[in-house]
Amino acid sequence: MKIVAIVGSLRKGSYNLQLARTIQERYKDKFELEVADIRSLPYFDQDEENNPSNAVIDYKKKVSQADGVLIITPEYNWSIPGVLKNALDWLSRVDKVMIGKPVMITGVTPGMLGTIRAQLHLREILASPGIQAKLLPPAANEVVINAAGQKFDEATGRLTDEPTLQFVDGAVDRFISFIRH
Repeated sequence: MKIVAIVGSLRKGSYNLQLARTIQERYKDKFELEVADIRSLPYFDQDEENNPSNAVIDYKKKVSQADGVLIITPEYNWSIPGVLKNALDWLSRVDKVMIGKPVMITGVTPGMLGTIRAQLHLREILASPGIQAKLLPPAANEVVINAAGQKFDEATGRLTDEPTLQFVDGAVDRFISFIRH
């Protein structure tokens, strides 16, 4: 099984990227996880949508060929980052590779509320006509990791908080089952 992760933070030390790396390592026996490069995507431009750059072509191909998509978003000003919205805008145009694609949403923040507001906005975006992703239902699957500084190991950059890891284990198992059905 192949899953593509779209991480909404470009920062090299991002907790959201660290979560992607934790998932990539922890579940390597269950699926292959590739982190998509959204840094190289140009700003979405409708004048270019029918003749996009190679970065856009490669990105859309990876998402199209994946069995599922994991979106890991920080929360900026109570919403998703602009780079994530741009990455989703490219997926929503022309060949619309997200339609019917199984998606799991997660997010990490140093704050107390996790990324709940960003995830609510993200759910609205993923339901839009150009995307129409098949979202893992939120009940028991909302991975909103708060207080990141206390839950990630500074030396390894990996999520180490055991109760959080157990919750992620359950959500990932449900996502695998969701993809298969």
